[in-house]
Amino acid sequence: MDFNLKKLTSDAGVFFTRAVQFTEEKLGSAEKTELDAHLENLIARADCTKNWTEKIFRQTEVLLQPNPSARIEEFFYEKLDKKIPSRTTNGELLGQYMLDAAKDFGPGTPYGSTLITVGEYQSRLGGAEREFLQTSAINFLTPLRNFLEGDWRTISKERRLLENRRLDLDICKARVKKAKQAEAKAAAEPDFQETRPRNYVLSASASAAEQELRVAQTEFDRQAEVTRLLLEGISSTHVNHLRCLHEFVEAQATYYAQCHQYMQELQKELSRYPNSFASNAKPSTSATCPSPVSSATLPGVSPPCLASSSTPGHRKAKVLYDYDAHDTSELSLLADELITVYTVPGMDPDWLVGERGNQKGKVPVTYLELLS
Repeated sequence: MDFNLKKLTSDAGVFFTRAVQFTEEKLGSAEKTELDAHLENLIARADCTKNWTEKIFRQTEVLLQPNPSARIEEFFYEKLDKKIPSRTTNGELLGQYMLDAAKDFGPGTPYGSTLITVGEYQSRLGGAEREFLQTSAINFLTPLRNFLEGDWRTISKERRLLENRRLDLDICKARVKKAKQAEAKAAAEPDFQETRPRNYVLSASASAAEQELRVAQTEFDRQAEVTRLLLEGISSTHVNHLRCLHEFVEAQATYYAQCHQYMQELQKELSRYPNSFASNAKPSTSATCPSPVSSATLPGVSPPCLASSSTPGHRKAKVLYDYDAHDTSELSLLADELITVYTVPGMDPDWLVGERGNQKGKVPVTYLELLS
């Protein structure tokens, strides 16, 4: 108990003297030992790395999990060292809703069968998202978190210890300075009655202060070297984070490529389904073709009949959605515009020929509402 009390008292005294030294430095009434320029640059570089790593880490978390409540829940699971429960992605949930709705509407109906197809692809998109989230968390977020919660805490601890060693060094320098000033003053103004005892005491005090200074200088130099070695390791951290960044981008590219592939496959699946828009799109076989259209005018489309909108087989149609042509044989569409459409022998029933002024090309039936 006495040992603990003495240690507590000693620690309190050290803390007080450091606080006094720190306050006097801030007020400009005490000298401060400056770190060498190389170490200062390493500290500034480390602080910059920590700040930006923290911001990138937090924003990546928001990107991968926009729901703040879910992020807080995952945070507590990590702190409690428990496995984070598997969470259904929004795409998977939407796909399941569509499949359940198809059962109620009837899988044999056009709407129900389409819901089944779209629901299955939404589930695939959700699965791709789940894989992307897991890969990104392991390959990108985990290394950043390990730096912030591991390496940076070690660096911060050693920097605080270096600052304490510096304060101790400056305290010893101040004591030596005061002891020498007192010794010089005593030599300049001798007291002939007590000259030898007082000079002896002052000399001994100065020697003790110089010894403490040498010890403090050694401790400071040793701690500065330890801190420098840790700060130089930031270069290795940059290399590691660069590799993780490449892996994160690769995971993103794979994810978006999978999504693009799934959507292309879904569009092809939907283009094969019969739909109500094409029910009245049967052409009149009585129309004649007075002269062919040059194939250079409409690549990939058989020559249609050159007839006015009143010619049998030609109808007006309203565009339901915007459509961007994929090649020169197709016609781009704008929602709500009116065009003339007709079909030609041997053409895919899911496509019509559309005319708008002097422009013509293939257009998908699902993007049109045929008018009488």
